[in-house]
Amino acid sequence: MHVPLSGLPPSLAEDLRPHWDPRRQACVPALITAGQSTSVSLVDALRRADELLGISATTAGETVALLEYLLAVCYASGACPANIDEWLDQVHDSSPLNGAADWLDSRPDEHWNLFHPSEPLGQNALLAPYLDEHGAGPAQLVIEHAGDYNLFFDHHHLEHPTPLPADAAFRAMLTQHVYGPGGRARISGKDTLGPTITNLAAGRLSTRLRVFALGQTLGDTLRLNLVPSNTAPGRFNRTWTVAPQPRRGFQAKPSGRRVDGPADLHTVLGRSILMRPTRTEDGHPAVDRVLVAAGELLEPLAAHHLQDAVYTTAADGTAKPLRPSASRALWREAHALYAAVAERNHGPDLYDRLAQFSGRRLNLWAVGLIAKQTTVLTWVSDTFPFVPGRERDLRYAAERGSLIAEYVASSLSRAAYVAWTVTYPNAKPADKDDQIARFDARPEHWAHAAEPFHVLLDDTTAAETEDQVDAALVQYATVLDEAAGRFLRNRLDSLPANSRGYQARAQAVRRLAGDLTGPKAPDELKGDRR
Repeated sequence: MHVPLSGLPPSLAEDLRPHWDPRRQACVPALITAGQSTSVSLVDALRRADELLGISATTAGETVALLEYLLAVCYASGACPANIDEWLDQVHDSSPLNGAADWLDSRPDEHWNLFHPSEPLGQNALLAPYLDEHGAGPAQLVIEHAGDYNLFFDHHHLEHPTPLPADAAFRAMLTQHVYGPGGRARISGKDTLGPTITNLAAGRLSTRLRVFALGQTLGDTLRLNLVPSNTAPGRFNRTWTVAPQPRRGFQAKPSGRRVDGPADLHTVLGRSILMRPTRTEDGHPAVDRVLVAAGELLEPLAAHHLQDAVYTTAADGTAKPLRPSASRALWREAHALYAAVAERNHGPDLYDRLAQFSGRRLNLWAVGLIAKQTTVLTWVSDTFPFVPGRERDLRYAAERGSLIAEYVASSLSRAAYVAWTVTYPNAKPADKDDQIARFDARPEHWAHAAEPFHVLLDDTTAAETEDQVDAALVQYATVLDEAAGRFLRNRLDSLPANSRGYQARAQAVRRLAGDLTGPKAPDELKGDRR
């Protein structure tokens, strides 16, 4: 139950309009200790940054969006270092972030009201005349709940009016600005602000991996990821209706605008959003109706705005930021991450700075959003150890570990094919794929291999010699070898107990063993047989 404000006389609706300020209200889920969390305001998150272990939002993308917003406050307040030496001092000395907290705390209250009638925080008040008619339930605000982002489709679930608490709505809004997928907005351009208001561009981070260096506390993490700069921080995009230059219109597709500084970058309004406020029956501020439409467009970002990017070489020979993949888990791309750290050939960046912390173990946290066309599939994230000075060992272990896993997977595929040829000698072509899948243990292999791979990386960070790294690789290969044999035998258990079944089983097992010990096998798979 909630109290709708629409339909009330304007004066009464205005009196009942809630005021909700993320600087003062708890909206940042944070870890106090392992397994124990609390919720704090933006100001408290900065003041207590060195007491809190980190942010523990519902999804990895929401955590990234909150970190981005806190970084933006640090930039806008002048709390970021001017150069690398100052950055090193701030990280080594664990310099408090009280300056950023004080700056945020001192801003005018009306500037930070999520439900301000003309300058709503993070939103576009120009949508107000159309909110009641064209808006939908708050589910469309949450990336994981909207479903297909061709929102013109008949999405009945988006009409559900169950209110979304103000803190959850604020976090979902930030996540939309950063990660909103491409698609079509659920709004008529003809009846509202113009034809291009329906065109939802992909968010700034929706098509690449975002990598954070994780410290021991939230404060440590923020300091590690602040980019040193002695230039102006640029605008802080507090609301659509207040900006140094006019925002884009919606009559025609505009050219992308240039980011004018790090505060601007981290607060880009990637969506035009407007939320209708309400109160729950017990009086808590909430949102019961939302409009989501096209937001700002940016020029291609300069390299200094992509300091965390992990680059891979595209088919045309150009270097492009690594994208998350639905078919390859992040750990299978760890070698690309360590290559970025080891080579550092893209100018001063995050990895170039981290390399200066000799001997200190850090964790690199990679996050991506996977979508199929306009439909969000899942968030992916993984954490990889990093010790400055050990970059090349880690890269070598990751490359060899990925190669070994790929080879074992190929061997399982070939064994499955052998079992199929014996079991189905007269198979119809249309049935081939499903029949081979019956014996193909690659899904079990890939699900299992992630943990041994991370153990391999941990062992590599602790290794003191190259021989110890090689021994860790042999141990890793042995674990994958033994598991592969087990997974294949489990798949073959469905074979009938007759001569053909026994023959299929024997030949498939023999083929796997031969591949894993043959001349083409990685040396590590033969490490205990040489």
